[in-house]
Amino acid sequence: MLLLGVPLTDDHHVVTQADGMALRPHSLTQAFTRFMAERGLKRVRFHDLRHSHATHLLAAGIHPKIASERLGHSKVGITLDLYSHVLPGMQAEAAAAVDGALQAAQQRRTQMLANRLQSPTVLVYENKKP
Repeated sequence: MLLLGVPLTDDHHVVTQADGMALRPHSLTQAFTRFMAERGLKRVRFHDLRHSHATHLLAAGIHPKIASERLGHSKVGITLDLYSHVLPGMQAEAAAAVDGALQAAQQRRTQMLANRLQSPTVLVYENKKP
């Protein structure tokens, strides 16, 4: 479209026919099926690419909110409901991170107490009678 001198607007599509008109969804699916067959690749539905993209994003540790926005979901909860099977390992990672933080805090406290014992502060009180 830009080569034709037509400025882009929000009404323009990412994938179009040669003249810039919208593709019918079925045309894109047919073209994808033909592309896969010509290359001897396993037959998958075009929509499966969307699921693969979401799964790879979450498995790579991309924040679910970002994945949700890329998929066009209105709420991150939709993404989490659909793709929660990808996230089980994240529970273990979260538990390990909390465990690490608690152990580090405990080590700092132990070191602080050890330092106090090595250099005790002596307080002298005078007992004055009235």
